[in-house]
Amino acid sequence: MNACLITNRQQWNDFIGTAPFGAITQTYEWGELAQYANSKPLYCGVLDDQDQLRAAMLVLVIYVPMLKSTYFYAPRGPIAASANEPALGLLLNFVNSEARRHKAFMLKIDPVAEANDADWLRFFKQGGFKANDSVLHGRNEWVLDIYPDEKEQLAQMKEKWRYNIRLSRRKGVVIRQGHGPEDMRTFHRIFQETGERDKFYVHSLEHFEHMMSLFEPGEKAALFLAEYEGNVIAAIIVMRCGNCCWYRYGASSAQSRNVMPNHLLQWTGIQWGREHGCTYYNFMGIPTILTEEEGPKDPNWGVYNFKRGFGGYARCAMVSQEKAYNPAIYRLYCLIRDLKHSYSNARYARSELAQKRQAYAVKKQESSAQPVS
Repeated sequence: MNACLITNRQQWNDFIGTAPFGAITQTYEWGELAQYANSKPLYCGVLDDQDQLRAAMLVLVIYVPMLKSTYFYAPRGPIAASANEPALGLLLNFVNSEARRHKAFMLKIDPVAEANDADWLRFFKQGGFKANDSVLHGRNEWVLDIYPDEKEQLAQMKEKWRYNIRLSRRKGVVIRQGHGPEDMRTFHRIFQETGERDKFYVHSLEHFEHMMSLFEPGEKAALFLAEYEGNVIAAIIVMRCGNCCWYRYGASSAQSRNVMPNHLLQWTGIQWGREHGCTYYNFMGIPTILTEEEGPKDPNWGVYNFKRGFGGYARCAMVSQEKAYNPAIYRLYCLIRDLKHSYSNARYARSELAQKRQAYAVKKQESSAQPVS
């Protein structure tokens, strides 16, 4: 077997598509998208005597200006038939050698493997990795089996969700697939509105345009827009790799939410996945705690309730794995990262407290304004 950098896009993507639960962030196009964001992609693979890939890992070389150093990051890698694949050891040795060549201070992996997969845990431990709670790609996901029969698919949903899909159609919501700059600008405008409302980071319009230019050919991604009375009120971007389809981005206007466009949009995304041979539809992020007693405290609980209404089950990927090449720089990086997390958590806590105080003030004002009987 031979470990090397792979340049054959089709060979790479065909192999990545065999990964359980998929790994779109390991595709050739994802590396090109990262390159657009100033990260260098390294397509590391191991070929057998018949030039067939046995193991692969897209590694992004990321520069940290504050440390004037780089680290390696593999989002949802490595990919192999199992953790016992002999080529994996050769693959890791090759990545280690590339890390020395690029003077990387660590290799970080957010594995695609299940959280408690003993074989993969053993592989990472033997490879010198240590678990870390800091993840760049969320571990907790909501996954839906895509059934060949639409009636069977609908039967898995909550009754209210089936009703809302029909209601949206009766109200006159029309779903169409978007193409071109104008539709992308429309999506991004609503996505910005959603980001401001729900307080999450929004990529630039140029980022999404470049992403679609990479994934839309070959129908690896699709933009769907929900129109009502001549206006686009919601949109989603779905992507696929192998037998998996992902709901990657969603945007919704505050207007006309009563016509339930998001239910019909998701149903359209599920149908698109089925039409392209997918057997899983991944809604992605959900809260860590899913008990009714503790879960509602999570700001994403409402989103989780929406996703689980379509049926499906929770899946948790393995905790992030990190291997230090330069312990001194790695420790400094961890310190900076911990400080950033602490600051973000404190800022969120202050924001939440301010919202509660404002709500209390409004309630008190309304109460004092009531006429005395």
